[in-house]
Amino acid sequence: MSRKRILVVEDEGDLAESLKYNLERQGGYTVTVAATGEAGLTLAREKEFDLILLDVMLPGMDGYEVCRALRASRHEVPIIFLTARVDETDKLVGLEIGADDYVTKPFSMKEMLARVKAHLRRSARGQPTDAASYKGAGLEMDFERHLLRSGGTEVSLTRMEFALLAALIRGHGRVLSREHLLETIWGYQYFGGTRTVDVHVRRLRKKLGPPGSQIETVFGVGYRFREDGGPAGDD
Repeated sequence: MSRKRILVVEDEGDLAESLKYNLERQGGYTVTVAATGEAGLTLAREKEFDLILLDVMLPGMDGYEVCRALRASRHEVPIIFLTARVDETDKLVGLEIGADDYVTKPFSMKEMLARVKAHLRRSARGQPTDAASYKGAGLEMDFERHLLRSGGTEVSLTRMEFALLAALIRGHGRVLSREHLLETIWGYQYFGGTRTVDVHVRRLRKKLGPPGSQIETVFGVGYRFREDGGPAGDD
């Protein structure tokens, strides 16, 4: 089995080298390091990586710009933001523009390795299927080919967005808690709050258009997918 390839975009030299050393030594990954956003974006476009660790505060092009550029060009590689910002709003910005997760500095290497392993496992496993496809409520999903159409128009989703929508649809109208979705989709017991689920649901609703109203908020519990067009509610 080939080694997983990780791109680390981090301008703090000591931290970048520490990440590279631990990811290679303890995780068995092949790691490439870039010190600027521009260099990281070029590498991500020219080579194939299984995951990107992306610092937010970079000289020149910052991490947000890099993430936006990659998602705009339909790169689906998992992106984990590294940020020194502790404000919840700053973290949610990263999730809104397409990141899959974030880790706040300073972080333990044990936590980082757990996050990386979980995302790589999720990406490699893909979405398990109990049916090859779904059609209803204005949506058409091909689970195996990772394709989605909403109202007949193809919609580009990140891996996490696709997995989240698939899990909700396969819930067959059952309410799924945020904690359950985090453990099932992200693949680990979340170290922080569950707000990341809310952000991904909000992005899904926006991308899906009218069919997004099928994702209903059950206050104080979680979410469910309703084919009858029930109200979505607010997060």
